[in-house]
Amino acid sequence: MDSSPIRIAVIGCGVIGPLHAVCYQHSPHARLDMVCDLIEQRAKKTAEKYGIPRWTTNAAEVFANPDIDAVSICTDHASHAELACAALAAGKHVLCEKCLGRNQADVDRMVAAAAAHPDLVAEGVFQHRFDPLPRAFHSIVREGLLGNLISVSGLHNCYRSKQYYENDNWRGTFAGEGGGVLINQSIHFLDLLLWIGGSPVGVHGYAANLAHRGIIETEDTAALSMRLESGALASLLCTNASHLNWFYRLSFTGTEGFLELRDNTLTQCEFKDPERQNAVRKRIEEAIATEDIAKGKDYYGTGHQAQIDDFVDAVFKKTAPFIPFASAAKTASTVFALYADSKR
Repeated sequence: MDSSPIRIAVIGCGVIGPLHAVCYQHSPHARLDMVCDLIEQRAKKTAEKYGIPRWTTNAAEVFANPDIDAVSICTDHASHAELACAALAAGKHVLCEKCLGRNQADVDRMVAAAAAHPDLVAEGVFQHRFDPLPRAFHSIVREGLLGNLISVSGLHNCYRSKQYYENDNWRGTFAGEGGGVLINQSIHFLDLLLWIGGSPVGVHGYAANLAHRGIIETEDTAALSMRLESGALASLLCTNASHLNWFYRLSFTGTEGFLELRDNTLTQCEFKDPERQNAVRKRIEEAIATEDIAKGKDYYGTGHQAQIDDFVDAVFKKTAPFIPFASAAKTASTVFALYADSKR
């Protein structure tokens, strides 16, 4: 195995790009060599702040650079497909922030490009799949410890101000973002709901702009109802017009037990069988003990470092990543299915 570090470029130096930069600097097999942003001053400042030797405003320079092995795409949704496909065509491994694309066509292009380059790692960011508690929930549900899954429900409230949307003119637009609260903030919890509970076979619901009229053209509130492959019913209610800055709840009901997660804290663990309940509680407590609270940033959680480590390891060891494009695409496709249904 080649012991040379994976040479990384971060494309997009806005909200999430700097967090990627920090995580790469903590990853032993990565070396951050370049940053790119359309705004020259932002690219230059990011390079200076993190000691990155090169910066550019042109992504084509990144893709043409033979010294770059892999890229993190941290730009607006509308540019994800174009950048990811160009990077893969240039022989670069790709880690792309959510949502993979602003519509189904974008996502299909990205999945097809990844399939056309099986020698390259193409991974989508859903960092909460790396958080210890959701991972424990995933194994508990998938091992059948809840019995037959009956229902899954989610709730996510957060707040996005007028200023938030004015700071980046692509946000809150169909052309730039593809949607509103569901495709941006609440997609994390939709992803956990589906990753833990199972894929949907039917998606219905509503999307509405109830509090941000005149500010955004997309939804600030959405309600989804789904039937999962197991036959269980699932729902998610979300809004970014709440006075709560950030709150989420996910619950899983089975014939043998019930689990509830609130803001990355176990709030309920109730089972018919006391021995099974004790065993499940022990597993969850062991998972909580592994969490490194020093890694992560506010509501982004602790998972970005773990996901970036996974990406770098996959490139370094030539193995499959934990969340390939095809997996991340399933959640994106559920978002677009809801948008299509809400227009009927």
